[in-house]
Amino acid sequence: MTLVMKFGGTSVGSAGAIHRTAELCEKFLGHWGQIVVVASAMSGVTDLLTRAAHDSVAGDASSYRDVARELRHKHYQAIAGLAPDAERAQALTADIDRFIERYVSLCKAVLVLGEVTPRALDAMTSIGEQMSVRLLAAQLTATGTSAQAVDARTLIVTDDDFQSANPLMEPTITKSKSVLEPLLEAGIVPVVTGFVAANAEGATTTLGRGGSDYSAAILGQALQADEVWIWTDVDGVMTADPRLVSDARTIQRLSYREVAELAYYGAKVLHPLTIRPVVENNIPLRIKNTFNPDHPGTVIVADAQENHGKIKAVTAIRDLSLVNVEGKGMMGVPGIAARTFGAVARSEVSVLLISQASSEQSICFTIPADSTDAAVGSLENEFANEIRCRDVDGIWAQRQVAIITVVGAGMRGTPGIAGRLFSALGNTGVNIIAIAQGSSECIVSMVVDDRDTAAALSAIHGLIIAD
Repeated sequence: MTLVMKFGGTSVGSAGAIHRTAELCEKFLGHWGQIVVVASAMSGVTDLLTRAAHDSVAGDASSYRDVARELRHKHYQAIAGLAPDAERAQALTADIDRFIERYVSLCKAVLVLGEVTPRALDAMTSIGEQMSVRLLAAQLTATGTSAQAVDARTLIVTDDDFQSANPLMEPTITKSKSVLEPLLEAGIVPVVTGFVAANAEGATTTLGRGGSDYSAAILGQALQADEVWIWTDVDGVMTADPRLVSDARTIQRLSYREVAELAYYGAKVLHPLTIRPVVENNIPLRIKNTFNPDHPGTVIVADAQENHGKIKAVTAIRDLSLVNVEGKGMMGVPGIAARTFGAVARSEVSVLLISQASSEQSICFTIPADSTDAAVGSLENEFANEIRCRDVDGIWAQRQVAIITVVGAGMRGTPGIAGRLFSALGNTGVNIIAIAQGSSECIVSMVVDDRDTAAALSAIHGLIIAD
């Protein structure tokens, strides 16, 4: 049986964490027979690499030197804590130096050019994973488990969308099988760089921030793995954000659709794109805690039938604005919605939720707060004539709002769910500004004042506990 396990930055963030992660790999290798390990960069490293790259664009010649020193210190300290034999420690140190020097060279080029392309940024930010997999593979080898660091650029083939590349599964499956299957058959644990891939020409690409989850799912599909496990620093997917709801608890079982909605609407446990490779191949996906490995975590399957029709989780996206386009002259006029969202798209603003009155006299939608001025300005330009003629009465934004999203498969077909939600919020004194459900059967989203976020989450979470 084959298990793919992904470990995040905190799981490889220090010598102690790497020790713990290696022990987990050894334990589950004994249970499963074959494991593939996917690792992120050490915690904080990708942020450092990104920051110095952008500082170099701005002409800061000292930032990348400071980051290089910090990277050396962080990785050298881990090597010392892992205490491999002298020869292996020297080889690891040489590997780390080689990657950091490459990063320094790229920063120098960016400094001279005064710009950094998405392609160059991918080459720079991928270096963290290249270093961390060598440390983890070395620790496994030192404790008697045959392991080999594997560069995912030899496995995962993507398109040319640098910074957020999309996998091309046919060549990815072929390459992954040809590289990984011989290692697995020889009893070697591949330790693969997460987040990193390459296009058809071999240029480095990345799968977007948090993309190591996606890497694991892609490899799970390519190898037809029995399960994919995402190891993180929480006990699975929670019923609510525990920082805002004190009695939040782990959800034992979720459907693919439910967890995809949770990921989109603010839950930070899982990369949103991770779902697709596993759902298409009916591979169970499990979220587990590196620091509490005996906890069963959350298992994500094609259809979680138990508790069907009940509320399973509530989540929030904050720091938003609600933009309103209103006018009596909009009623029944074709193309108003298309022009509205075309104008928003031209300002490169992402729309998170849409609600429209049945009378067609108003459209409202939520966007990130820092995009408010750009979106409103673009809409005012688009409807300048209608505003002059009073067909559009106004375009305005209500700032500091949040989206509260309630998730549970089959809620739409369950009588009384909406009434319970609205009653719970009303009894807590929370005013609902806008509502959206659409065709999805597993979510209801409501816009509230940002100051009411914690109260709204707690009120709805009380319904989950009651169920």
